[in-house]
Parts: sequence; structure tokens; C-alpha cells
Amino acid sequence: MKVTRFAPSPSGRLHLGHAFSAALGHAHARASGGFFLLRIEDLDPGRCRPEFVNGIFEDLAWLGLAHDGAPIVQSHRTDLYAAALERLKADDLVYPCFCTRADIAQSLTAPHGDAGSGYPGTCRGLPDDPARRENTPHSWRLDAGKAIARAGLPRWTEEDGSGFESRRDDIGDAILARKDAPSSYHLACVVDDADTGVTLVVRGEDLRPSTPTQRLLQLLLGLPEPTYLHHPLVTHDDGRRLAKRDLAPTLGAMRAAGADGPLLAADLIEGRLPLGFRLSRA
Repeated sequence: MKVTRFAPSPSGRLHLGHAFSAALGHAHARASGGFFLLRIEDLDPGRCRPEFVNGIFEDLAWLGLAHDGAPIVQSHRTDLYAAALERLKADDLVYPCFCTRADIAQSLTAPHGDAGSGYPGTCRGLPDDPARRENTPHSWRLDAGKAIARAGLPRWTEEDGSGFESRRDDIGDAILARKDAPSSYHLACVVDDADTGVTLVVRGEDLRPSTPTQRLLQLLLGLPEPTYLHHPLVTHDDGRRLAKRDLAPTLGAMRAAGADGPLLAADLIEGRLPLGFRLSRA
């Protein structure tokens, strides 16, 4: 029995790529007599909107993809993420970072900046200053070096049997929480997957690079390891990615044009896409 989840962010209307991922996850759950969960990843208050949450429900209903149980809403679960962060703090595996995005961008142009890790470690090793933490906006970052020394480099096996082994430069000092966001995608994702019993993570290949960091967090927190299925991406015929910011054709527009939702979902599961779209490897 497999437990899968569809975990969109309500920052825009769903498009064909979301439908493909949701249809695959639903199919794997139903074929095994398992459960298909819906998770609303709404931890970014600057981008998420209630009307887009309603749009997710409408689009899934139109596709005929029924989820099991009540939706899991991340903004209602911040106490779980805070508890996980406190465990990492107690193990001295995170540190406060006072850098702004501009600071990080500037430091990465310097000779000592490590563009491969995405963050050069400016605040790593600073003496703890509770007063500064109280009065200065900051984030909490994973100390990747300490974390890997504690748990080792993660390995995982995908649904098709493919094995992956992380390299050191796959994992940087990822942000786990900010003042305006109680948890990052990485931390909330692994906490929620474990808490809701997800056994198969179905998501696009573009998210495979996040797996080493998430597997490391699972090891550090003693969480179960799900299996992964990273599927090809739906793109335009010319290879352009579908993206909300680029006004990709929405499922709502397809519905308004008279498309049959359940038939579309069935076609997607079989790899049949509407004219103008194709499956591409990341």
C-alpha cells in the first residue's frame, strides 16, 4: 500500500505540469489500495492567496482526482516545524544567519565565495549573541558540515530501482526557517511527509536536487525514508518550462475551453499530452 501526496503552493492557478504530477501520484496510490493526500504548501505569505487554494480544489475535482481525508495545510502546522528546528538547535546543527539576499549575492562574487553551495558561510562560526538574535532579523541555516559529519552523505533508492548517492557539494547550508516564514520547504516537507505517513514522493525531476538535503534532515531527525519517483517535466513543444510566472496555460482555461478533466488525467497517466506539449527530462 502506497501513500502519496500532491503538494502545490497556492501562488497561482495550476497548469498541465501540476496535473501530470497529481495524476501520477493518484494513480500509484489507487493501484496499491493506498491513499492520495493533498497538502497545501502556504508558508510564503507574500505569494500565497486564498483564491488559489480554492482553485486547487476546483482543478482536482475537475480532473476527477479525489484526495483522502482533509487537506493538510502547512500554515496550521507550524508548531511541528518549530519542534523539529529546536531538535536541530539542541544538537548544534543549525546557526543564525543575519545576511540579506543582497549580502549573499555580493559575497558570491568574491574569490572566497562558493557559488556551488549557494551560500558562502558568512555567519557560520559566529559566537552566539542572544541579544542580536532578539533584535535583528535572521534566518536559521543548517550547518551542512556538522550535519554530514553526524549522519553521513545520504543515499536513496527511487521507485524504478535507481540508486543515488549524494556528493558533498550537493548539500549546502540551507535555510530552514526565517522570521517571516516559520519553516523552509526542506524542513516542512520532511516533517509533513513523516507525520502523514507518506511512503512515495511523486514530483518533478527539477526537485531531485533537493533530495540530498531532505534525506539528510530525515536522518538527523530520525524520520522514515520514503521512496521517490521523480518524473519528467511537462514542457512546451519547444522545450520551454511551464511556469506560473510565465502565464503557462492553466487548467481553469482548459476547463473553460471545454476539455474533459478525467479524460485528460487518464491521458496524462499514459504519457499522452495535448498538442503543443511534451514530456522533457530536466
